[in-house]
Amino acid sequence: MNGQGTRKSIFITGAASGMGRATAKYFAQKGWFIGAADINATLLATLQQELGSEACHTRTLDVTDPADFNTALAEFAEHTGGRLDLMFNNAGIGESGWFEDVPYEAAMRVVKINFIGVLNGVYASLPYLKRTPNSLLFTTSSSSATYGMPRIAVYSATKHAVKGLTEALSVEFQRHGVRVADVLPGLIDTAILRSTPNRSGDAPKPTEEQFYANAPKSGPFRLMPAEAVAQCVWEAYHTPKKLHWYVPKDLVWIDRIKGFWPTLIRRRIGGMLMTRMQPKP
Repeated sequence: MNGQGTRKSIFITGAASGMGRATAKYFAQKGWFIGAADINATLLATLQQELGSEACHTRTLDVTDPADFNTALAEFAEHTGGRLDLMFNNAGIGESGWFEDVPYEAAMRVVKINFIGVLNGVYASLPYLKRTPNSLLFTTSSSSATYGMPRIAVYSATKHAVKGLTEALSVEFQRHGVRVADVLPGLIDTAILRSTPNRSGDAPKPTEEQFYANAPKSGPFRLMPAEAVAQCVWEAYHTPKKLHWYVPKDLVWIDRIKGFWPTLIRRRIGGMLMTRMQPKP
């Protein structure tokens, strides 16, 4: 147990960078013990150095492998006395472009990591969440789960699946005393925004300077720091009854308006897409 059993604990997938890394650092500052898992061993090593072995246990993890997931949680539980206060299913990847341009194998990898990986995380973590009072199962969905987003259709579909799973399990897991919620981030300043391939090849990859210059400065899709999501995860643990968390908060209006006027949202999203696809003078 290594003396960690008295501290609250959080296990984070996709912890080596972006929102996962920001969340690991945020919770470590609050005195929690961190389980950081990712496929990127190099970045995990730098996180371990930054937080220290007394605050963080790191492990490489392929979230699509249920056996690997089960072993990872069992190893982490050895450091916490079997306690798991918060499971953060955060690992995810993206693919962009018109649907027919995205190779089938690439689309299936998105499905396996973004949704099957979440299912594996739920199965692996549930025994530990059930034995920990006031535990929370928390998952990264997306603003693309407010309405199906063109050019990231499969990604958007996986995030709708995550959102639906969250709603169902929030009812089911009441009988276990386990809370369930998710976060729907908008445009977050992480590597996925730059690394997601454009399979249609109809837009040049922007430079770092162009990316920040063109990023929205206002509105629901304004660029937000990864730390905003980390703070949201913290608030979610301390707010028992809230199901969906939006970063920024005004993204909730897409969900609300879609409920009674879906054609309006479709027109707006279509208009935004066509504007973006217009060639720059």
